[in-house]
Amino acid sequence: MESPRKDEGASGSTGPDDLFDASADAAAVVDAAGVVVGWTRGAEELCGYPAHEVVGRSAARLLAMPEDPARVAGIAARCRAGNGWSGLITVRRRDGRPFDVRLRVSASFRVGDGDCFLVSAHEQRTRWSSQSVLDAFLTRSPLGMAVVDPELRYVWLNDTLEGIGGVPREERIGRRLSELLPGLEAETLEGLMRKVLATGVPVTDYEYVGWSWADPHRRHAYSSSFFPLVDADGTGTGVCYMVLDVTERWTARRLLSLVNEAGTRIGTTLDVMRTAQELADFAVPRFADFVMVDLLEPVLSTEGHGAWLSDAGPAPAWPTMRRAGLSSVRAGAPEAVARVGEEADFLTRPHGMNLRIDEPLLMPVLDPSDEMWAVQEPGRARTIREFGLHSLIAVPMRARDTTLGLTTFIRSDNPVSFGPDDVLLAEELVARAAVCVDNARRYTREHAAAVTLQRSLLPPALAGGTAVEVASSYLPADPSGGVGGDWFDVIPLSGARVGLVVGDVVGHGIPAAASMGRLRTAVQTLADMELPPDELLAHLDDLVLRLTDEEATAGEAPSNATFTGATCLYAVYDPVTRCCRLARAGHPPPVVVDPDGHHWYPEIPAGPPLGLGGMAFEATEIELAENSLLGLYTNGLIEGGDQDVERGMARLGEILAGAEEDLATLCTSVVRHLVPVPQPDDVALLLARTRALDADHVVSWEVPVDPAAVADLRTRATRQVEEWGLPELAVTTELLVSELVTNAIRYATPPIRLRLLRDSRLTCEVTDASSTAPRLRHARSTDEGGRGLFLVAQLALRWGARYTDEGKVIWAEQEIPGAPAVP
Repeated sequence: MESPRKDEGASGSTGPDDLFDASADAAAVVDAAGVVVGWTRGAEELCGYPAHEVVGRSAARLLAMPEDPARVAGIAARCRAGNGWSGLITVRRRDGRPFDVRLRVSASFRVGDGDCFLVSAHEQRTRWSSQSVLDAFLTRSPLGMAVVDPELRYVWLNDTLEGIGGVPREERIGRRLSELLPGLEAETLEGLMRKVLATGVPVTDYEYVGWSWADPHRRHAYSSSFFPLVDADGTGTGVCYMVLDVTERWTARRLLSLVNEAGTRIGTTLDVMRTAQELADFAVPRFADFVMVDLLEPVLSTEGHGAWLSDAGPAPAWPTMRRAGLSSVRAGAPEAVARVGEEADFLTRPHGMNLRIDEPLLMPVLDPSDEMWAVQEPGRARTIREFGLHSLIAVPMRARDTTLGLTTFIRSDNPVSFGPDDVLLAEELVARAAVCVDNARRYTREHAAAVTLQRSLLPPALAGGTAVEVASSYLPADPSGGVGGDWFDVIPLSGARVGLVVGDVVGHGIPAAASMGRLRTAVQTLADMELPPDELLAHLDDLVLRLTDEEATAGEAPSNATFTGATCLYAVYDPVTRCCRLARAGHPPPVVVDPDGHHWYPEIPAGPPLGLGGMAFEATEIELAENSLLGLYTNGLIEGGDQDVERGMARLGEILAGAEEDLATLCTSVVRHLVPVPQPDDVALLLARTRALDADHVVSWEVPVDPAAVADLRTRATRQVEEWGLPELAVTTELLVSELVTNAIRYATPPIRLRLLRDSRLTCEVTDASSTAPRLRHARSTDEGGRGLFLVAQLALRWGARYTDEGKVIWAEQEIPGAPAVP
């Protein structure tokens, strides 16, 4: 067969009677290969070919048109799918003359082992006049069809439309749609009919939703098309409209839209309770009139996962649940037995539903008179009866092979009972919510673990001794950002000095908190070795490099790496000299507020962040007046929402300079002013108000390089200790001075100086110009020496050595009876 012309499927052009006049139809049967296998007398009369010249040959020889194999294949595919085809083609008579025919091809049918098609045709000039054919066509059409007059009164309708509307034909004729079906958007439809009459422009595929007398309890969706009817002189004589029930298509589209909308409305936060409530709020009243979301207690708990949550472990058939979400079309949800947060006992429990393995439960009809309710759950029966609860769906909430809870959908005001299609929608809604709940559950646990780990690694209490008064504030990141790796510390050092440190590990979550703990421990260890700030940061940098290399060697993915970078600021303040020595590794500089209220930022070489290597750290020394305020912080405090660091630093200085509160209140106030809303990064602030050690609490003497001078120094030290009111420490101090001074005279390089300090402890220090470190030895019984430092270690509470630019200091501390304990 050849291709039709471009006006295929169009009606004739000679008038409406042509379309329905079938008196001249010719017919033939053509197989799938295009070979004629049947030829009727009408076909012989139309084309002039007798049967023996056509049967068994290709039908293509009958056509007087260019070949179009693609179009022919498309027509064949349409007919094999159960549809027919109609169009105009040009055929060649036996004598060679072409003429136009309207061709109709039927749906395919089987003859033997192959497909065949019934082809009928009539010449385009042929007029159809059979009223019976017209009536049969209109009556059997799957479309509802009707004709209304200019007053919009029914003139004619077919059986299909009569069945759709549920109003008998005899009641419709002569009446308008609005008089018969007022709930079917009658006014809107009649408005479209008037528009078609006035403009002559058809309206196609107008969709609307309503009810009909044929099915008054369920909404249906319809698609209608309207076109004008005109007489010979072009005057409008009425409107013909066609109606198709598209409820299934409309329902599928609505459900898809509902599920897509649920994806944007449910799970907007990483909060379990809020996600459950979002599910309940979304489903009411779109899908149900009353929704309960009940979650298992281990899901709501931040401690542990619950051994039986997954299918691997044994579980009770009906574990304890708590109400997490609740919504109703009635204000206050009076149907609910349990409120949000209370223990929930589900209504379908009498059915023996196993929460872990059961499929969704559909109860199209809730009958309160049923023995199950009346006997086992009389309270539930009263609730069902009082509020008209009549249909229920219960869907277990599961995600990643983990049972989370149960969601119950109930209808009361909506008279339509739940059906199987509704179960599919309920499952989809609950499945989406379950993933969000599980994500929130997992994140909440991880966040709680990270916060717990971080708080356990931060110092539980800070004490600056006699050197500084300290206060701190730590604000975790908002839950969406996750816990960070900010930390701070105050470390007591020898000689009444104190070390102040603040740091920030890049990243969030448990890895960042763990890295923070390791770095804090390393800083404490290095500070205990009496390293100056620049050397301490250099050792810390080497540690981070080594740990990073170890992770790379172990093949850790970048997402699992513990160390991805860190910054740190370390300062050592000496209350005797009022000097503060600072160094920083990529960290913001501290703020200093003088006693007169002037604030400034020391110029400290920035240094690279920890873990880069290859660059040196430099220390800066500043002198601080007594009662100066030193503020150490992390970048989360000064960045704020606008990420303008300089503006944040200026605001920090202004707030600290103008405040008169006590240190703890000031610390909290600063964080509240600079970070009024949760930020994606942690915030740490450490404030230290400096003190100066009174001059009468410090005494020092030059030590001659003469062993005979030791006796005089012992006497001076003993006398000074007694003047300080510490006679009980005189003997010990005498021994310590004797051993430390003797050791310095023998082995060290002058100048040598002895110093006694009294703050919360009594400290004895011997300074010399040598860089040789003393070594504790355990002398044998036959040795004549080597017991000096061993004796110092036994007599002193703590002892050690620290290096200075001029040499070293050997020190030993004693506890002062009755003095406050120093951490």
